[in-house]
Amino acid sequence: MKPLAIVVFALFAVSMNAGVCEAAIQGRTGTEFDLVARAGHITTGDGDSILMWGYAVGNGLMQYPGPTLIVNEGDLITVRLKNELSEPVSIIFPGQDGVLAIGGNSGLLTREAPPDGATVVTYTFVASQPGTYMYHSGTRVDFQVEMGLTGALIVRPSSGANRAYSHPQTSFDREYLFVLSEIDPTIHELVELGRRSEVDMSRYFPVLWFLNGRTSPDTMADDGAPWLPHQPYGCLPRLHPGEIILTRVIGGGRDLHPFHPHGNHLRIIGENGRLLESAPGAGPDLSYSDFTLTVVPGSTYDALFTWTGEKLGWDIYGHGPGDPLQPNEYAPDHGKPLPVQLPEKQNLMFGNHYSGSPFLGAFGDLPPGTGGMNASGGLFFMWHSHTEKEIVNNDIFPGGMMTMLIVEPPAVRIP
Repeated sequence: MKPLAIVVFALFAVSMNAGVCEAAIQGRTGTEFDLVARAGHITTGDGDSILMWGYAVGNGLMQYPGPTLIVNEGDLITVRLKNELSEPVSIIFPGQDGVLAIGGNSGLLTREAPPDGATVVTYTFVASQPGTYMYHSGTRVDFQVEMGLTGALIVRPSSGANRAYSHPQTSFDREYLFVLSEIDPTIHELVELGRRSEVDMSRYFPVLWFLNGRTSPDTMADDGAPWLPHQPYGCLPRLHPGEIILTRVIGGGRDLHPFHPHGNHLRIIGENGRLLESAPGAGPDLSYSDFTLTVVPGSTYDALFTWTGEKLGWDIYGHGPGDPLQPNEYAPDHGKPLPVQLPEKQNLMFGNHYSGSPFLGAFGDLPPGTGGMNASGGLFFMWHSHTEKEIVNNDIFPGGMMTMLIVEPPAVRIP
């Protein structure tokens, strides 16, 4: 298990790097992609090292999840696959019509790449529908997805990159990816020890849970964190009051996960790469609001989220009645005082992300040795699985399928 000092350092690094996190989804863009299935080891938030299989780009390291493929509506997409693992593998693209596969050997669901490191299987399709999708192995799916052969596919609409779909009511200011998954380390240990024949998927029992291939607190570290070479994608959503973020959520494993955002409800506008509309051009008139999103294995969701402090009943900036409004401030609460009197500091416990003030962008006195992980005076909201056992690392809280959303003051730059 990782020593406490290392855990604290990791959290400190999250805080210090908060100003350089990317607000755009990281991935590979284009129309042609060369992937290789190979093995590598990932690291969990408590210091475990676990053998995984994953897709890599060319000569690069395998990734968990695989490279996020970002393409445009209407493009002809070509994905070439080689295989350096010990058994045949493949790729299928749920939600994509007319996928043509050539090369390799015939498999149950698609053409497969044999384990020779040389044979190329080529998959082609037209990305005809914008939205969020996943791709994964179509060979021994229960086992190979567990081992890590899965990834995200994003099809951007022809109407613009700041929309989830073609309709203007799907516009957003920032977007974030959430690939939810889980593993049973016993399976991976058996594979690493050369005891593949002893793997029994009917005894599958996951004890580690991931967001974008990381367990908390590593979920909050930057994209490309150097101590996570096989897990390049972070998961730390940030926004200014009034901005709209698009959350692209994928059920990337085999278990259902109730994913809960604090701060506001999600409005789900699309599922499985299809806009929730009653008729073409109607917009997301069948969208729905949910405080906990039930993420079904193999399904994808596009959801909008915003935050202004609306109806909190107090001014989130601590304004006086005559002070000017901040951008997107909820005007009816402008100048209203905090409706409670805060206890004396000796009667409080202080979280690491508390700035010393309840107001956005403000700071207050803190006892020595407390706070220090909120350089901007932002407001932090936990986003996590509502199955409580899934927010641990090997039974130790905090960990697992958990991250934070940060509402940043308007003057703070979010890249």
